[in-house]
Amino acid sequence: MEYPLRTQCQRVQKQMIVNSEKERVSLLFMKTLVSRGSVDAVSQQMASHPQYLESFLRAQHYILHMDGPLPLPYRHYIAIMAAARHHCNYLVYLHSAQFLRVGGDPLWLQGLEAAPPRLRLLDNINKVLAHQPWLTACSHIQTLRKSGEQCWSLAELVQAVVILAHCHSLCSFVFGCDTNSDLGPLSKSPNGTPPNFCPFDAANGNANVPQSLATPSEHITRRRSLDSSCDMVCLKERIQKSQEEREKREERFLQTHTLQQTDVEEEEEIFCFADPSRFITDPDFCYQEFTRRDEDHFQVFRVQDYSWEDHGFSLINRLYSDIGHLLDDRFRSVTTLPSLHSPDLKRAIWNYIHCVLGIRYDDYDYGEVNQLLERDLKLYIKAVACFPDATKTPVCSLSWAPFKTTERIHVNLLIMEARLQAELLYALRAITQYMIA
Repeated sequence: MEYPLRTQCQRVQKQMIVNSEKERVSLLFMKTLVSRGSVDAVSQQMASHPQYLESFLRAQHYILHMDGPLPLPYRHYIAIMAAARHHCNYLVYLHSAQFLRVGGDPLWLQGLEAAPPRLRLLDNINKVLAHQPWLTACSHIQTLRKSGEQCWSLAELVQAVVILAHCHSLCSFVFGCDTNSDLGPLSKSPNGTPPNFCPFDAANGNANVPQSLATPSEHITRRRSLDSSCDMVCLKERIQKSQEEREKREERFLQTHTLQQTDVEEEEEIFCFADPSRFITDPDFCYQEFTRRDEDHFQVFRVQDYSWEDHGFSLINRLYSDIGHLLDDRFRSVTTLPSLHSPDLKRAIWNYIHCVLGIRYDDYDYGEVNQLLERDLKLYIKAVACFPDATKTPVCSLSWAPFKTTERIHVNLLIMEARLQAELLYALRAITQYMIA
């Protein structure tokens, strides 16, 4: 028997929750508009999960803008270096513009060789963390700590590592949600006022949301599903073609803009479209399959020996005040988001990402991964987590038919945070080994 009053109360309660979420997203977007004058595409994508978005923005703002041992231009340049390893045009352009806004030297944007020697010293650990984090060793820390006048303090080094890992993992989200294919201008706010859109429409699936704020489903439906007979090797065959297309787009852009422009915003746009390859050395260094067959060379990282909760959190919080709490909040938020995915499925995704990056949990039955994750989903997760720049090719697309838009984004958030924690574990373990050596 249905009671009209109870049904009405339930509807009112649900509407109150929806309205609360709307207000939460609106407030987050307004804060972003006030601080930066724009709402970036990444925030727009994450708006369907306001609880997570809040923790993400809080941590990112602290890392890039609040008090810390590194000057602001250094932070954005390190972010450029990290994004360039995955040829993530979107983040390279975004941080190039922010680098100039905080007083960075435009000459540094000519390429890595134009940067100060101290920043160039980060290139090796940046390369390793981005592609083969299990190679991160105490020797990388020793090199940075024993570089004479270019020596890095432990506090500076920890903040640099956090920025690198943050941007590497964010590249996975950008490519997973196809944000990198949209190189249009950000949603700017003239004179600090919001642009002509309702900030929380993106979270509601409103059909009237402008094209620039549309959810990734529009992009994803244009990409064909992953052929089950296609192996990962075919991804590499598509990368070169995509790279050539990107270079042609950049060449056309540069042909329409002259270097004689003096307007500040136009000058920023020119620098923002600098080729990410300028910030890369050893471009052939990339992800390689982690294997346990050669135990003398590749040692499995066992969480029981070094975990985020018992080791990484306390160390990073001691060397870089409060960042441990902010990062921990991100990890907790993404795993506790309301979702159609079962806890077992979310755990399988998280542990599978750590597994392909060489991290194992002794108390986890990895047979669940094969039971809960279909082959196409596993291929997609591995590609986005390990070599995200390859996911801009159609062959690496995933058939998202069974998933709602918010669920697709949730999967990409899980990939991003699992990868972030994995890189931090390897880097923090190396720092710990250096400190006790």
